[in-house]
Amino acid sequence: MFKLLRELRSLVSSIAIIVCVCMSLLNQASQKTALVAAATTTTITTATLGGNGTDYLALLSIKAQITNDPMLVTSSWNDSLHFCLWEGEIPHEMGSLFRLQVLNLTHNLLEGQIPANLSSCNNLRRLSLGYNKFIGNLPIELGSLNQLVHLYMNSNNLSGAIPPSFGNLSSLKLFSISENMLEGSIPNSLGSLKSLRYLSFISNKISGMIPPSIYNISSLTALEARVNLLEGSLPQNLGLTLPNIKRLNLGKNHLSGSIPLSIANASKLEHLILSANKLYPRVAVNFGNLKNLLWLSLFEDGLGTGDANDLNFILTLVNCSKLRILSLDANNFGGVLPNSLVNLSTQHHISGNIPVDFGNLVSLNAVDMSYNRLTGTIPTSIGKLHKIQELGFGKNKLSGEIPSSIGNWTLANQLWLEENDFQGNIPSSLGNCIDLILLHLYGNNLSGSIPREVIGISSLSKSLDLSRNSLTGPIPPEVGSLKTLVELNLSYNKLSGKIPSSLGSCNTLEYLFLDNNSLGGAIPQSLSSLKAIEELGLSHNNLSGEIPIFFEKFPFLRNLNLSFNNLEGEVPVKGVFQNASAISISRNNKLCGGIPVLQLPTCAPKKPRKLIIPIVFGVLGIILASSILILCCLRKMRKQSLVASSLMDSSGNISYRDLLKATNGFSSDNLIGTGSFGSVYKGILHPNEKTIAVKVLDQQNVGASKSFLAECKTLRNIKHRNLIKIISVCASVDFQGNDFKALIYEFMENGSLESWLHPVSQTGTTHKQPKSLNLLQRLGIAIDVASALDYLHNHCHVPIIHCDIKPSNILLDSDMTAHVGDFGLARLLQNRNNEVSHSQNSSVGIKGTIGYAAPGNLQ
Repeated sequence: MFKLLRELRSLVSSIAIIVCVCMSLLNQASQKTALVAAATTTTITTATLGGNGTDYLALLSIKAQITNDPMLVTSSWNDSLHFCLWEGEIPHEMGSLFRLQVLNLTHNLLEGQIPANLSSCNNLRRLSLGYNKFIGNLPIELGSLNQLVHLYMNSNNLSGAIPPSFGNLSSLKLFSISENMLEGSIPNSLGSLKSLRYLSFISNKISGMIPPSIYNISSLTALEARVNLLEGSLPQNLGLTLPNIKRLNLGKNHLSGSIPLSIANASKLEHLILSANKLYPRVAVNFGNLKNLLWLSLFEDGLGTGDANDLNFILTLVNCSKLRILSLDANNFGGVLPNSLVNLSTQHHISGNIPVDFGNLVSLNAVDMSYNRLTGTIPTSIGKLHKIQELGFGKNKLSGEIPSSIGNWTLANQLWLEENDFQGNIPSSLGNCIDLILLHLYGNNLSGSIPREVIGISSLSKSLDLSRNSLTGPIPPEVGSLKTLVELNLSYNKLSGKIPSSLGSCNTLEYLFLDNNSLGGAIPQSLSSLKAIEELGLSHNNLSGEIPIFFEKFPFLRNLNLSFNNLEGEVPVKGVFQNASAISISRNNKLCGGIPVLQLPTCAPKKPRKLIIPIVFGVLGIILASSILILCCLRKMRKQSLVASSLMDSSGNISYRDLLKATNGFSSDNLIGTGSFGSVYKGILHPNEKTIAVKVLDQQNVGASKSFLAECKTLRNIKHRNLIKIISVCASVDFQGNDFKALIYEFMENGSLESWLHPVSQTGTTHKQPKSLNLLQRLGIAIDVASALDYLHNHCHVPIIHCDIKPSNILLDSDMTAHVGDFGLARLLQNRNNEVSHSQNSSVGIKGTIGYAAPGNLQ
């Protein structure tokens, strides 16, 4: 039995299901069923991961061991289809597992219908089938599983109605079937589930009324049915019959009637979401008793009549100190904003001043009152909002100065104050907001110079927009600190002086607008590093000199406006200059050349200069020497790039630009480790928000390229659940033209084994007590590492010796599964007699950790 478990362990991450099969069925026929389930799950996992030839051979090997396949599960496993298209579903034999208590098949690609004979697993307590591709109806037979506590079937393609038999699941505490295509009404029988705590039907097509019996399940803490076709009104005693309710989410349905006054008695309520319904216009609920309320959403409900008293209910929210989000947009509220103001969303007709005691709402972390009719000034008490992260007062009629107390918001990351009538200087105290990623102050009457402290906020990455003000003086050189900024807009001001050369350090800029100022001098050569730029506006200034030729080489530039300056000389003809509609160069009277459609005068021929022959020969000599050097470098880079390219999976190449954004400019805040050959950063890869680990090679280290090449060679043809998975590689240049090499891995949430065995404090000293690892976790980690090494030594096409096994190179995922990583010193053995191939780098001499190496035991 141990041998069977050891062999199955290396197949797939979902092998726990197969272990259950083996433990439940002890005869030969049961073992065959287990192999069928293993084969099916392996197919699913392989299709998810992309797979390679070794997966194909592994699946055929499994099929060869199956001597009885009555359900023809493996009938499609042949050469006529790619192995990623081989079918997989839940075997009906699962119904024979009468001892099975937990069946969790979430996050796979399982298809077909849910087997009705799972009802024979009468000891089942948890059934989780979410995030697959199941179709058909919910089997009514599952209603007989009277010990079932947890039923989770989210994100499938299930259809039909909810079976009334599910009302017999007397032990059920969680029932979630969100994000399917279920129809019909909610069975009244579900009201019999007196132990139910969580009930969710989100994003289906369920219609009719919510049965009154549902509102009588006093144990319910969450009732969620957002985005359906439900109708009718809410019972007026709802707050009394659901005393434990914490989350009531019924938005985007066809509910009508008034909001029950009894909601005031649901003292545990945290989320009340009734938005996008057809509720009665008047809100008369006293929310004062809801001390735990975090989120109140009533947007787009047709609430309000435009009367002056529409917003009186906000007065009752004074005691809701935990409230973070109040969303009331797209209603018909009128009246003056009361002094009990909390976080309101957009699209109201609210007028009046911001209350002077606004700063007393110290728990607020997001405020958006844009697109209203607020007047007066921002009170200085606003500085008390130490927890604020986002604040929006944009597009109102506010005036006066921006209070300096706004600099107390050290946690703020987005600030919108645009299109008001603010006057005076930009407060330099804003420089204390060191986490800002967006700052919009455009469309006001701000004057004075741009504070160095503000334009030097290095965290700004989304947008800094100070346009359409009356700002004067030069652009501070601290602008070079904005190394991760995407948009910088300083247009329509009164700025003077030269464009600072430090602006060239902002090499992630995609949108740069400096037009309609009084900037002079030549366009600095340092701007040649802005290779990510898409739109560049420099018009209506006093710029002189020639148009820089490097604009031709900007690959993403699609809009260049240089008009109304004093530029002279020849207009380039390549890149963006090939498209007359993409450039504007009018009112530069000394320009010549360019493409014919521009109709500029022909440039006069340049006069020959003395000493041209010696210069030519000197240049030719330099070119010859450089060519030889470049050829050598290219040959080496080609070798590396060929190996690196073989690692690319279906996710495609990941560019330097993608990694720069993912790691917030390789910020030190994202640094999770350093090693001999480089640094590792945590990143969020867009657009799918995938968490990754990026190992950036230190190109100054002579061994880094060899390490990169060795790791690529090693990882391109191996795959094992206990080896760190490489997602992609990046062999490119950065925005300064320097070589850049990086390896992109799956992120391991629990860090390295070293951090569990020998945790280090922030001061660099070792803690007296290590993190807690129980006996099963220790044994599991040891088996995981042994399985990985056994695979590397005995089951690879070319045996691999890791050469640097130590706790810091053993990484743990969210399930505490161990993964061996860092193959920078690995060696490939061409011969089975373990003699090192002469074609590989010889490991004569000691490799890996020098001196004492921790044995990595789990004591």
